[in-house]
Amino acid sequence: MSHDRHETGFKDRTRVADARETLLGAATPHGRVETVPLADADRHVVAEPVEAPAPVPGYDRAAMDGYAVRARDTFGASGRSPEVLRRTGGAGSEAPGGDDAAVGPGEAARVHTGSALPEGADAVVMIEEVEEVGGDVETFDAVAEGENVGPAGEDVAEGQRLYEPGHRLRPSDLGLLKSVGLTEVPVYEAPEVAVIPTGEELVQSDPGPGEVIETNGLTVARMAERWGAETRYRDVVTDDEDALRAAVERDLDADVVVTTGGSSVGERDLIPEVLDAVGEVLVHGVALKPGHPVCLGVADGTPVVCLPGYPVACIVNAVQFLRPVVAAVAGTEAPPHPTRRATLDRKIASEPGTRTFARVRLSEDGDATTAAPTRASGSGVLSSVALADGWVVVPEGREGIDAGEAVDVQIWEATE
Repeated sequence: MSHDRHETGFKDRTRVADARETLLGAATPHGRVETVPLADADRHVVAEPVEAPAPVPGYDRAAMDGYAVRARDTFGASGRSPEVLRRTGGAGSEAPGGDDAAVGPGEAARVHTGSALPEGADAVVMIEEVEEVGGDVETFDAVAEGENVGPAGEDVAEGQRLYEPGHRLRPSDLGLLKSVGLTEVPVYEAPEVAVIPTGEELVQSDPGPGEVIETNGLTVARMAERWGAETRYRDVVTDDEDALRAAVERDLDADVVVTTGGSSVGERDLIPEVLDAVGEVLVHGVALKPGHPVCLGVADGTPVVCLPGYPVACIVNAVQFLRPVVAAVAGTEAPPHPTRRATLDRKIASEPGTRTFARVRLSEDGDATTAAPTRASGSGVLSSVALADGWVVVPEGREGIDAGEAVDVQIWEATE
């Protein structure tokens, strides 16, 4: 960065989508694979194709309460002229694999929903269509082969492809994997993210005059962990070029390096110069608000995200740039944010050509949802985002959004 850069500031700002694409172009999956027990696999990313080694269910089963029969023995049965079958089997006929669960010609065995279909049976007559008479069963319904039967593999077929590489596992996925007999799964290791807070004014507690409690590094580290990373939350590094360079170089063995603070163009904003010295600055200055002084680059093959020091700007940029790059090095893509549809109760102002992230709080009144922009909107007001329910994104091509307009509120903090 030249001295002119300090004096002139940002003449050109990169569009958000272009900046993100540039950063992701410098990120590659780390490729480290481990096999983990299913109980520990939640939120991990599948590294290899996963196929079912066994079908689910593993046997033909009754889909209704009733009697298991040979379909051919019910042909001709009707309400006026039932077919009479001999009741066979005992408790074992109602359990998967029972030794006495068998149906021969002219026989019927009592089954419950989910019971294994007895050997020899190929259909089930519903309980409403039969009448027990002594040791016999009168069936008033002619059933076809396979009727009221759930075949083996109805849920999952043996050899069925369940998941492709890049899929992030959820609790329901773990249940499915366990149901087919798997006890472990190959996944990508969680990416390592080094979080380096910077600023000579920062302290961890008990601030004196001119000092500020460090919050950005803690916030970003915990956000990265929600996004599937393991983090190194480093001590604060002062605004000294040599110290900053040593801190960045120390953590280039991580999958992603993220710094907080010192990313703008002031005399004490040294991080872009440090990044330019140890690697390459790809983007400096993005057309978004709050937080345009973000700096993105790469050093020794490691993506580096330099976040602004104002807390809200730091969070906005972390969600826009750190979240997708963490997913990329983990071998997947960040999922879209869940949204809520709401009616805006006050106008949101924005600058044409800049993507604006307006913090809002949601309120419910019957079936109507209202989004109210937070009164405290400065990029240094941490409570304005911590107490918000989400944000409304005003695209670059719009000059604000009027009150009364329906908007999508991104519930960004609910996402992984």
